[in-house]
Amino acid sequence: MDGEQLRVSLLAELQIPMNQLHEFDAAAGNPEPGIGAWASVEGGKAPVKAWHARIRALEKEIFARNNHGWRRIVLNFTPSWFSVTMGTGIVSILLHNMPYNAHWLYWLSVAVFCLNILLFALFFFVSILRYTMFKGLFMFMIRHPVQSLFTGTFPMGLATIVNMTVFVCVPAWGQWATTLAWTLWWIDAAISIATCLYLPFVIIYVHESDLTKMTATWLLPIVSTIVAAASGGIVAEVLPNPQHALWTVIVSYILWGTGFPLAMLVLVMYFHRLTMHHLPPREVIVSVFLPMGPIGQGSFALMQLGKVAKKVLPLTNAVDGAITGEVFYSIGIYTALIIWGYGLIWLFFAVASISRSKFPFNMGWWGFTFPLGVYTVATTTLAKDIPSLFFKILGTIFSVVKTIQSITRGKLFLAPCVETYQRDMARKATVKKDTEN
Repeated sequence: MDGEQLRVSLLAELQIPMNQLHEFDAAAGNPEPGIGAWASVEGGKAPVKAWHARIRALEKEIFARNNHGWRRIVLNFTPSWFSVTMGTGIVSILLHNMPYNAHWLYWLSVAVFCLNILLFALFFFVSILRYTMFKGLFMFMIRHPVQSLFTGTFPMGLATIVNMTVFVCVPAWGQWATTLAWTLWWIDAAISIATCLYLPFVIIYVHESDLTKMTATWLLPIVSTIVAAASGGIVAEVLPNPQHALWTVIVSYILWGTGFPLAMLVLVMYFHRLTMHHLPPREVIVSVFLPMGPIGQGSFALMQLGKVAKKVLPLTNAVDGAITGEVFYSIGIYTALIIWGYGLIWLFFAVASISRSKFPFNMGWWGFTFPLGVYTVATTTLAKDIPSLFFKILGTIFSVVKTIQSITRGKLFLAPCVETYQRDMARKATVKKDTEN
């Protein structure tokens, strides 16, 4: 093989998927097929070593440029940061809707709501900066088996803002706030359905999944449509046009249908993983709380949508009007009660799991907040709709003991997909220089 043939072969090899590029690191002396095999060809070992050294040097240069100061923060700002807005958002909702409420709690919920908007806007800005400054990084993130799952936290964080806009802004500012909430909900619904459809397929087609490494984070992209469905029920309740409310309710039921059954299938797989391979590693042990998310939000969504259907269907004379509305409302409450009972099992599993494992502070601590928060919302809604003093007291207890765990240490700005991205940039830069020469 002459020098030109070797160069062409190397150029072709550098186009393979990134999960195979580690073979190049062992190029000099690797007897396996691929780049390593070319090293054993007479006259080929020195060129391969030279390529290896040049790419390593360029990697170090890129690492040094990107891994300090504000560039390091932007580069490593992963979608998991939106789980913070999910946490602050659900806390504001709990404070606003607490069964035994007070005037000062209302203003505290408004303060947390404003904080949540600020955080969401900041995180959104940094995310846009990240993917515009570092072109191609978005696809590396999507292909990463863990970080990609957290893209579901973006629409769920937005949904908490939509809900609080209905609770706080609509009563204060009227029609334009209603229009704003409805518009934001449509955007949230579109992102949620795209996340729910695409990312599970990525898990199937792209990721190399191993049941032993499975965690409940698989639920994150799926739960987004359930959250959007629940949010749709809240928005539909304040829409002045009954026909608009009907559209919103119908779409919300469809969103619920895309997410909740699939989430239950994932929970079956997750239970199998726990029984066969024991608890997750302590670094991700808090993920055992994530099953509370689809259960709590799925339960609440049925009750909220049923309540709105009872009001809207007679006004629009859709699907036999009043009779169907009553059926949707009644079935929604009783089904929600069954789902809530199913949640008690996973709540026990979660509490029992973390009681047997010490775990470090990391972004996973936010895994506590949203799932337990939405389960609490389901509890307080049952208290209103049944009505039940038991659920009212229990919902209040859940709301009081629900606290935000502040992240003050740990590797907050560390994105696992970034190292692969920077190595790929170094290889592409080397290829480009050689091609130009």
